[in-house]
Amino acid sequence: MRYLGLDLGSRTLGISTSDALGIIASSYGVIRHQEEYDRLVKEVKQLVEELKIDAVVLGFPKNMNNTIGPKGELSLQFKEKLEKVLSIPVYLQDERLSTKSATDMLITADVSRKNRKKVVDSVAATIILQTFLDKEKR
Repeated sequence: MRYLGLDLGSRTLGISTSDALGIIASSYGVIRHQEEYDRLVKEVKQLVEELKIDAVVLGFPKNMNNTIGPKGELSLQFKEKLEKVLSIPVYLQDERLSTKSATDMLITADVSRKNRKKVVDSVAATIILQTFLDKEKR
């Protein structure tokens, strides 16, 4: 089963994919946007078709006290839009601290600040997807 991982930000959409067996997540790229969510949905649909994706895992940003804030609401709305155009499951995965973990990982790897900005959302999407895959294996 092949998965697509998404990290929806205010200006970018981080993307990751899994291998065909749904075991390992890999960074795929970033789509920049200006809150054009309908365009993003079309681009995700195109990726799903091109990459033969079986399910989508969308990061769900919750507050540290487990409540759902404005960014969480945005993710719920984006999930609904995806479900309307895709004929595959769209799962939510708690993404608290995924971007911080991605940034820390890139700093440890000595990636420059300029280059970190280009890939941090894709790495965060990879962390989100890998967390989901690990949870599914159990």
